[in-house]
Amino acid sequence: MLRNVIFAAGLVLLPATAFAQNQGQPNGLPEPPSMRSEMVPRFKQYVVTQRPTSFTYSQPLAVGTVLPQQGVVYSEVPAEYGVSGYRYTVVNEHPVLVEPSTRRVVQIID
Repeated sequence: MLRNVIFAAGLVLLPATAFAQNQGQPNGLPEPPSMRSEMVPRFKQYVVTQRPTSFTYSQPLAVGTVLPQQGVVYSEVPAEYGVSGYRYTVVNEHPVLVEPSTRRVVQIID
């Protein structure tokens, strides 16, 4: 009997535990990186010095947009900007941070 009560309590508490762990974003994904605001002006200047070609994207550009596989040039973000593991590109004249395996925009640098 006691074993059944403990089992039932565990079933009730399990979803609450999972919900609490997924509070970073509504879909339960980990919070994407974000370049600290004090780094943004330096990064924008860095991008200008690299002179990348701006990709023209005809749809509204927003965080979460998945960029096309063809026609976009992705470059590594130097470690000093604190978002290692991500790439950047320029879309419609705006530098953006991109998750490399999915090509999903994680931050628009304005």
